[in-house]
Amino acid sequence: MKAALKKQLDEMTEDDLQHFLRRDYLRRLTRYRMMDDFFRKKYGMDFDIFEKTNVVQREDYTFEVESDAQEWELALDGINTVKKKLKDLSDEN
Repeated sequence: MKAALKKQLDEMTEDDLQHFLRRDYLRRLTRYRMMDDFFRKKYGMDFDIFEKTNVVQREDYTFEVESDAQEWELALDGINTVKKKLKDLSDEN
């Protein structure tokens, strides 16, 4: 498997690799944005307000709310990270 993958990577041009990375980043960005949208609708607010109004504490630290807070924060971090990677990829062209 490793040999086949290495051969395939060796045969890719830089443009092919950039196209592959761009598609993967866009797929991740879409997934993270969908998560952000889901939580915005679920709680009726954005993450900043969610944190400022202490929703986790208000909901008595239930597993669901704490888990949502962690997933939401990861999604937002993912959005920022992927946007940076897409910008870096674009800057290389």
